[in-house]
Amino acid sequence: MNKYVYSFNEGNKDMREILGGKGANLAEMAKLGLPVPQGFTVSTEACNKYYEDNQSINEIIKREIFTKLHELEEQTGKKLGDIQNPLLLSVRSGARASMPGMMDTILNLGLTDEIVENKGQTRFINDCYRRFIAMYADVVNGYDKNLFEDIIGQIKKQKNITNDFDLTAEDMKRIVFEFKSLYQKLNGNPFPQDPNVQLIEAITSVFRSWNNERAIVYRQLNDIPDSWGTAVNVQEMVYGNINELSGTGVAFTRNPATGEDELFGEYLMNAQGEDIVAGVRTPKPISTLKEEMPNIYEEFLKYAKLLEEHYHDMQDMEFTIENGKLYMLQTRNGKRTAAAALKIALSLFENGKISKDELLLRIEPTSLEQLLHPTLDEEEVKKATVIAKGIAASPGGATGKIYFSSDDVMKRKDEATILVRAETSPEDIKGMHVANGVLTSRGGMTSHAAVVARGMGKCCVSGCEDLAIDENSKTITTKTGQIFKEGDYLSINGNTGEVYLGQLQTVAPKLSGDFEKFMKLVDEVKPLEVRANADTPEDALTALNFGASGIGLVRTEHMFFNDNRIQTVQEMILAETKEERQIALDKLQVMQTNDFEQIFKIMANHPVTVRYLDPPLHEFLPKTESDIKLISKQLKKSVNDIRNKIIELKEFNPMMGHRGCRLAITYPEIALMQTRAIIEAVINLDKMGITVKPEIMIPLVGDINELKHLKKIVEKEIKQAMQIRQIEINYQIGTMVEVPRACITAGDIAKEAEFFSFGTNDLTQMVFGFSRDDASKFLNDYYSKNIFSEDPFVTIDQSGVGKLMITAIKLAKLNNPNIELGVCGEHGGEPKSVEFFTKIGLDYVSCSPYRIPIAKLAAAQAQIKQSKLKEQK
Repeated sequence: MNKYVYSFNEGNKDMREILGGKGANLAEMAKLGLPVPQGFTVSTEACNKYYEDNQSINEIIKREIFTKLHELEEQTGKKLGDIQNPLLLSVRSGARASMPGMMDTILNLGLTDEIVENKGQTRFINDCYRRFIAMYADVVNGYDKNLFEDIIGQIKKQKNITNDFDLTAEDMKRIVFEFKSLYQKLNGNPFPQDPNVQLIEAITSVFRSWNNERAIVYRQLNDIPDSWGTAVNVQEMVYGNINELSGTGVAFTRNPATGEDELFGEYLMNAQGEDIVAGVRTPKPISTLKEEMPNIYEEFLKYAKLLEEHYHDMQDMEFTIENGKLYMLQTRNGKRTAAAALKIALSLFENGKISKDELLLRIEPTSLEQLLHPTLDEEEVKKATVIAKGIAASPGGATGKIYFSSDDVMKRKDEATILVRAETSPEDIKGMHVANGVLTSRGGMTSHAAVVARGMGKCCVSGCEDLAIDENSKTITTKTGQIFKEGDYLSINGNTGEVYLGQLQTVAPKLSGDFEKFMKLVDEVKPLEVRANADTPEDALTALNFGASGIGLVRTEHMFFNDNRIQTVQEMILAETKEERQIALDKLQVMQTNDFEQIFKIMANHPVTVRYLDPPLHEFLPKTESDIKLISKQLKKSVNDIRNKIIELKEFNPMMGHRGCRLAITYPEIALMQTRAIIEAVINLDKMGITVKPEIMIPLVGDINELKHLKKIVEKEIKQAMQIRQIEINYQIGTMVEVPRACITAGDIAKEAEFFSFGTNDLTQMVFGFSRDDASKFLNDYYSKNIFSEDPFVTIDQSGVGKLMITAIKLAKLNNPNIELGVCGEHGGEPKSVEFFTKIGLDYVSCSPYRIPIAKLAAAQAQIKQSKLKEQK
């Protein structure tokens, strides 16, 4: 028989799958003897059962909940619903992976009119009750929480006060009355007075919040499976809002922005936990607690050190001080910037706390992208006008047009934008993901904006009280009265907290120190080579600086679209005779030779794979009437002739049309031009003593005879050149495998190919019959209806495309055991795909230059995991 509910004393840190991260860690802290308010966890299995049972908690689970509740009542000596000695509860979510703010929480559960009346209508009890009513209305019933906030706002306005803590006991009593009246108006029934009903409704709501929009978006962004579900932690309430000897806070054992080994955090006196997260009041730094309550500070510091030592990682802790007594409410591995993650992991490794394998597994590959994000140009910053200063919540720099809602940012996702909010909430996650940076007027280092921005690697300045942000009028007003409107440019500095007037330039980061040290350790482990997709000398240099072992894809057509060259390409296409076409090709050959020479020189002694011209010719022709007239004048061809050529080359389905190797078969002179350009580049560099390793890739081959035919033409040209110049050129000829038929007949094609490079972008299109340009129109429906859990153009489809690749590899190696195998689609830089490619035995992956560190780390992690699996066997 399944068990669905666990007391804290029944769990431990290794039960994350059942108890969720929060529940497992609460149990572990209790086991370590820390002062944890007692409680129980309703498991993730109960959440999954809830969804299996049509979103209903069955009677078996309810019985277990009330059994554990009775045990908690005995432990605390309090009783839920008791007028004299009531047990009040917090009900909080806790998924296996941390999802800060994405799901729902209810505090002060168990309060009723009778209990509040019996407690003497104090400010404290009414403060707790109004919080409970508002939370319950929002979480359980889905009523707009702003309706309740507006009531508080009106009362503060009437009394000419700005802070909640200035409200008196009578004010709180009035707020409770108005909250209950509003609830009844919205619901048609009075606020529920049965604490047992309150509890079950609260647990149900937390389960339901697993599938709210913001939680779904967060899971998609962070690759968290929908099937995990969330646990629910029911815990005795402790209060930081009783008096001035009470408070609440969030702290990290190390600085989450820099990784420095120092206690870092914030707290508020006379407050509850959501006050810090919501950014309603700007909190004090944890260092101030040392002066304000030295005994509490020392006790907390002791627990912080104990927890980091126990978990061997930086901890993110929540605590409450109730009337001078410290309680630990949560610990978890803290969210941190990539720079901080590297510093912390390297520190733990160098101090012997974790092994090299653990070090490499600690860093999420995609988080390395944060280190590649731009910062503001230092010279421009020196000259810039500072209009305000807030808290440097997440490092980096951002510049963009300001917008005041996530929806407005989403509408402009192709522009540089900064999301501006008084404070962000979980509903803002989509806008935060798209925006270049985040700016808030409230909140501290542990506010929602700060935590989520750091997790995303977004620049963030929070708690900028110098600015009055009005989301309704969509304006920012500075202390000097300067007003900025929607669409105006501002720049923010996540390293200093400064906000600047106008648009500043950003610069790429310099990667050294911890990053360099870490990547050297990665290179000691990874079995898979990581090459780059690079079409320009600049790309090649970037790739080399990031440690690329070569170039796996030079897309020569990208060189043709340059403004200085497109006319020559059009001249070639519009040529009426072979002689005319050759004149244009000769011009292009000079350009291509120069291109290859620069790239080969940068990548000396590294392989460079050059893909011959791939797209259909119509893509190079003018699209508009004005462009047609311009090229007509430049090439001295009639407008009608050009229009007729465009019509002639137009294709019903260019993906399956006259492109790739088919183009070279019809126009072999194009392939010959590119071959000569490669030869000339190799010869020129040989004179300089630079060794070059060109790999010639014939695209879109689906039949051995296509490759055989073109290989013969190319090799003849190379051999003639070697004979005339009396030089030996070290080259390879292979193909891009992107047609399903090439996978199925790979054994035959491998007889002629020295390498295969899987073009997984096009292979995915061909296998699914999806256009990657149009699939976005319907793929969101696939995700929402659980048909797909991942975008096959982002993460390799192992069940379909992956099986074709495995088939191709097996067949190819049967006939050519030494064939070199790689991937050059965008999947080459995606961690889960890289893990799959490592497993199936590829020699290399190729990806964009800025994803090279990600691919390298993913390959190293895949190797570590495979080694561990072998050891277990």
